[in-house]
Amino acid sequence: MINKIKSIINEFRVNNKQIRLKLSELESQNRELEWAHIYHDSIRGKKWIEELPLNVGRWAGNYSFFYVLNRILSDYMPEKILDLGLGESSKFISAYIENYLFESSHIIVEQDKNWIDSFQERFKLSTNSKIIHCPIAVKEVNGFNVKLYQDFNEKIIEKFDLYIIDGPFGSERFSRYDIISLVERITEDDQFIIIMDDTDRKGERDTLNEIKKLLSSKEINYYIGEYTGNKIVTIIASEKYKFSISL
Repeated sequence: MINKIKSIINEFRVNNKQIRLKLSELESQNRELEWAHIYHDSIRGKKWIEELPLNVGRWAGNYSFFYVLNRILSDYMPEKILDLGLGESSKFISAYIENYLFESSHIIVEQDKNWIDSFQERFKLSTNSKIIHCPIAVKEVNGFNVKLYQDFNEKIIEKFDLYIIDGPFGSERFSRYDIISLVERITEDDQFIIIMDDTDRKGERDTLNEIKKLLSSKEINYYIGEYTGNKIVTIIASEKYKFSISL
């Protein structure tokens, strides 16, 4: 009898956990649907965005990501943009440059040469958008093997107003760590926005925490906010752009 009671209790616990997971997934999807409506409202009147062949979700950014990107490009008009990972965000930014941000420059870093060739066959980027090929190199970061862009610091030597961190492919720990070398260059006189996708994952969260620690150690004032749909997008912004954390 005791064993039967224990079995029933264990079964209840398992079922209860599964129910909580399902409810969490449903809540996440409901938030994403809400962001989809908010995003589509935010691009009204921007024909060049409404007609853009954009694939939202899966490996690409979700609706909260593209809502935030749209608002930042529209409201703050960054002049120098770094885009880590060639894809849907690259299309989006390029369309903005062609139609709205005429003087802005856009550098894209991509790991896969075959993907670069395939992308360019299907989509023509603006003349102010430049792709830099940096293959993957696995290096040790804080005792973990991490995928990094090869020769990144030699090829990316500028500072930017807007940093979009959605590449390279994620690592289990300290993912997309290349941004750290760029944050090391930031001074208290610089104004910036960092958009980091997938910060619901452990690896990206590691790197986000390193960014925060590094900025604090340099006594650089910053503001941080999260936009949650079926993934989490985190914004880190300097004083000039502090309202980007609550768009």
